[in-house]
Amino acid sequence: MEKMIVTGKNSDEINKFLDGTASFPEMMFEFLDENLSNCVYRNKSNNNNNNTNIDLVEVEKNKIFWETQERLLQTTLYDITTLETRIQEATKEALREIDLIGVQCGCWRPVTGGCLNCLQRELSVHLQNKGFNCNLCKSKWKSSAEIPAGEHTFLEVIAAKTAGDKGVVIELNFQAEFEMGKANENYNRLVRRLPDLFVGKAERLKALIKILCSAAKKCMKEKKMHLAPWRRQKYMQAKWLGTYVRTTTAAVAPLPVGFPDRPQIPKVSMLTFDLRENSPRLHYAAVEVAC
Repeated sequence: MEKMIVTGKNSDEINKFLDGTASFPEMMFEFLDENLSNCVYRNKSNNNNNNTNIDLVEVEKNKIFWETQERLLQTTLYDITTLETRIQEATKEALREIDLIGVQCGCWRPVTGGCLNCLQRELSVHLQNKGFNCNLCKSKWKSSAEIPAGEHTFLEVIAAKTAGDKGVVIELNFQAEFEMGKANENYNRLVRRLPDLFVGKAERLKALIKILCSAAKKCMKEKKMHLAPWRRQKYMQAKWLGTYVRTTTAAVAPLPVGFPDRPQIPKVSMLTFDLRENSPRLHYAAVEVAC
């Protein structure tokens, strides 16, 4: 009897069965195992392709987000009015004057090089001498379910005559207010665009806060970290746009170096105190002082 030989797909398994070297169950197991392996390989390939596509889409979305935030930030920073420019130039000039004469720190615990509060006070006096209605402002807010309590001091120039209107905010450490220790390069690039000295109205400041806080939230999400409550938009807005108290510093001529602004209390010595002049009714006898 002539041996029948089968060719084509799965021919090896069928020929083994015809020769009797492989049973039908063995042949079926081999057949199913091979096809199952091929199926799993195809599924893995498809999943890898899908994951790759998802990753590429996510990368593109992140790129568009950071590019958009950078454009918005740059546009908002340069969208400055004539009044803001005038106050900014006067502030820079006043800071140069203060740098030349120095700041006399009037705090009970002065720090090396002066402190921010005393610098703000001196700057307020200089701007008032230049004709600006500048006030020292202190904001303070209570803790809530979203943000912790805090307080902040800054300067404000009142230009409008309507009561209750917010003026032009002056912040001396604007860039430092948004710095984060564990931020990514995209966020740090935005922060580096911020000036140290910010002079601007509340509307422009609010827009900048929104841009930076959205970027901070995105940054922490990319790093799979929790956004600190003091980095949230509501907390940052409370610093400059919440409830605050204005304090007007008396406008006086700038003090030269070495002359503190607080009056000196005269020192009295028993060697120079004249009892007769200060107490004319006091009876006393001449006393010889032995040296």
